[in-house]
Amino acid sequence: MLYSKIINEDTEEIIKSCTPDLLLNKLKNKTVLITGISGMIGSYIVYTLIKLNELYNSDIKIKGLVRNPDKLDSYIRSNKNVEIIKSDVINPLSINGNIDYIIHSASPASPKIMSKEPVETNFANTIGTANMLNLAKAKNSIGFLFVSSREIYGEPINGQIYFTEDGPLGQLDPLVPRNGYAEGKKAGENMCVSFKEEYGLNTKIVRPANIYGPGMSIYDGRVQADFLNNIIHNQDIILKSDGSSVRTYTYISDAITAMLLVLLNSNDIVYNIGDENSKTSIRELAEELIKLEPERNLSLIFDIPKENLKGVNTFKNGILSTTKIRTELGWNPKYDINSGFKRTIEHLKEELKIM
Repeated sequence: MLYSKIINEDTEEIIKSCTPDLLLNKLKNKTVLITGISGMIGSYIVYTLIKLNELYNSDIKIKGLVRNPDKLDSYIRSNKNVEIIKSDVINPLSINGNIDYIIHSASPASPKIMSKEPVETNFANTIGTANMLNLAKAKNSIGFLFVSSREIYGEPINGQIYFTEDGPLGQLDPLVPRNGYAEGKKAGENMCVSFKEEYGLNTKIVRPANIYGPGMSIYDGRVQADFLNNIIHNQDIILKSDGSSVRTYTYISDAITAMLLVLLNSNDIVYNIGDENSKTSIRELAEELIKLEPERNLSLIFDIPKENLKGVNTFKNGILSTTKIRTELGWNPKYDINSGFKRTIEHLKEELKIM
């Protein structure tokens, strides 16, 4: 069993939601390469494949690309079906044997890193994606999944509320270094459709919005991470804005279910991943998280600086429409904000031994 009760339950839920028949039909005896396995998305995919092997003896061979193996927990490092490859995704990769599927999730997700290291952030999504696509082409892989982002849509214009996969896009200023993340993701998407068009590679793209859950760093600078950090350490939540920006939040197991369905069972190339039902402002999210732990007696405090903060998400509005993935693939998120963040806090308590 996984070291974490919550992650163990989540992997079983992912397998159930995708259906074991689909996963086994596509993945049994196959080799899957996942980049960025020390991150939340990459690690959860690895956990899910390990669980599939445990439950169904599916003999999935897992190759995990990571820059720093020391960040991996012992459960991944010691698993007989996991081969850990120490490398940066921006370096060309030579691997012996077949690679049936590639899931490219390696990318900085922290606003702090995006601001301080915009070049490295861009390269992970441009050079890194090119390297992985070339590898998939060389290996004649069955499928390739690129984990893109809601940020490729930019800031909506002319009162637009929802972003759909077929457009229109919003505003995105390429001269803002912080936007190297979004611009890199856009370039990565273009490479995916180009490899499909020119070489017939079966590429897929997902555009998730604000995924949270076990495995996320509570120090990465995103608002949900900051709030969880405050909650778990008995600190009042201090907002540096009026908190009016509206976003959606998707629990990690729901997001991974969506990604696997897109990789293994979709007909089209690009799908949004989000939950319109979880649409909430930053202020409302802070208030909800405080309510989840009433015994802590925490408060919401506003401390708005006169100057704009650097490194924060530059997009205030714009909600992803997930009609396409719901209609075509039957995907429906299981966890709302309340239940998803409850699970996340429970995991953090277990992980950090803070009660």
